[in-house]
Amino acid sequence: MAGTLVSVKDFVVHIQFDEDMPEPYELVTVQNGHDTQLLVDHLDVAGIAVCLNIRSDTRLTKGMAARRTQKGVEIPIGDPIIGRVLNALGDPMDGQPAISGDNVKYKDIQKLPPRMSDFKLAKPEILETGIKVIDFFTPFVKGRKIGIIGGAGVGKTVLTMELINNIAQSHSGLSFFSGIGERIREGHELYITLQENDLLKNTCLFFGQMNENPVQRSLIGLSAAAAAEYFRDEQKKDILFFADNMYRYVQARNELATIMDEVPSEGGYEPTIFSDVKVLQDRLSSNENGSITSVQTIYVPADDISDPAVQFIQHEMDSVIVLSRKVAEQGVRPAVDLGLTTSSLLTPEIVGERHYLLSVQVQALLEKYESLKGIIAIIGESELSASDRADYVKAKKLINNFTQHMHVMTKQNGIPGDYFSREETLKSIEEILL
Repeated sequence: MAGTLVSVKDFVVHIQFDEDMPEPYELVTVQNGHDTQLLVDHLDVAGIAVCLNIRSDTRLTKGMAARRTQKGVEIPIGDPIIGRVLNALGDPMDGQPAISGDNVKYKDIQKLPPRMSDFKLAKPEILETGIKVIDFFTPFVKGRKIGIIGGAGVGKTVLTMELINNIAQSHSGLSFFSGIGERIREGHELYITLQENDLLKNTCLFFGQMNENPVQRSLIGLSAAAAAEYFRDEQKKDILFFADNMYRYVQARNELATIMDEVPSEGGYEPTIFSDVKVLQDRLSSNENGSITSVQTIYVPADDISDPAVQFIQHEMDSVIVLSRKVAEQGVRPAVDLGLTTSSLLTPEIVGERHYLLSVQVQALLEKYESLKGIIAIIGESELSASDRADYVKAKKLINNFTQHMHVMTKQNGIPGDYFSREETLKSIEEILL
C-alpha cells in the first residue's frame, strides 16, 4: 500500500499512510520517476511518517506516492571498503568505482550488534602515541574514549592527524576516520597524508563534511560505527576510531530538530540531545571479539567549555584533553591546558606507580605555578622565597617540556616532527623534578 506526500519543508517530508505504516529508520521511495529515497525519522499521529530527504532531492511535490522498501540505510562492509572514502550512504567520494558485486556484504547502520552482557575488559593495554602531553596526562588505553576539546583554530584536527600518523603506523589493527561536518579541505589533507605515508591500506574513511545536508552529517558517525562493528565482531580486529567533530554531530541533529519544529531544550539544543549523544557513543564500545578505541574532537562554540552539548559529550569520555586559545597564543604546541586536562585512567593500576606518582607531583607544581603567577604579576619573581622560586622555574620547564613539533606539520613549517617514547617522557620529567 502506498503513502501520499502531504507536506515538503526543507529536508523534512510528511507522508500519510492509511495502513501498513513503515518502521522508524526505514527507507521509503517516492514514485516521482527518480525513486527518491526518504528516511523515516519517526511516526507521528494519524498515520503520518515524518521522513528526511536524505539526498537533498528537490524533485518532490505534495500528492506524490511513496512506497515502503522494508529496509534501512545499508552500507557496504568488509575488506572492499579498506582504503576507500565513503559518504553516509556508502557511496564513494574518492573518484573510484562504487563498491558493488555479488560478494559484497551490506549492513543496516541502525542495526545494533548482539549485546555481550557478561563481557569484562581485559588488563588495560596502553597504546603509545609518541606525544608527550598525551602519554603523560591522558594515557591512551585500548578500548577507551579520549576527547579533544577546543575552540576554532586551536589545533584539534592537527592533533588528531598526528595521532593517526603515530599510532596507525605501529598499530596492527584497523583505523577508521569519521569526518562529521568539518571542512572539506581538512578531509582532503588527511587523505593525502594517509596516502603519502602508506596508511590507506589499514584505514577506512567516512566523510559527511560541511557541504553535506544535516541528514547525512547526522548519519555519518553511525555509518562509520556500523562498519567498525563488522570488523570488530566478524574479523575480531582491534579498531582505532577517530571522529572529527562530535559537536557537529549534535549541531546536525539540532538543525533537523529545528526544521521539524521540535521545542528546544533549556540549553537551546534539540530535546533529544542526551539520547542522540548516547546512541553514537554506545556503538563505540568493546566486547569479547575486539576493541574500539576512539579519539573524538569536540568543538567548543565561542570557547565556552560549559556549553551543554560539550558537557554532554565530555561526560562520555574516559580522558579529556582541553586545548586552550590562551595557551596557543603563548606559542605552545600542542596548546593543551594542563590544568583542565583530566583522565580517569591515570591510576597506578593502569600506568604503574612511577608514572602515577610523577603525575601527582607535576599537577601539584602546575597548581602552585598558577597561584604564583598572580603574586609575581604584583611583586615580581625576585620577591618570592627560594623554594617558591625554584618550584616556579621547574613548572615553567615542565610546560616547555610538553611542547613538541608535529610530523603532519613538517610540510607547512619545515621542522621535522618529534616522537617520544613513554619512557623518554617520564625520564625528561624526572630530570626536571630532581
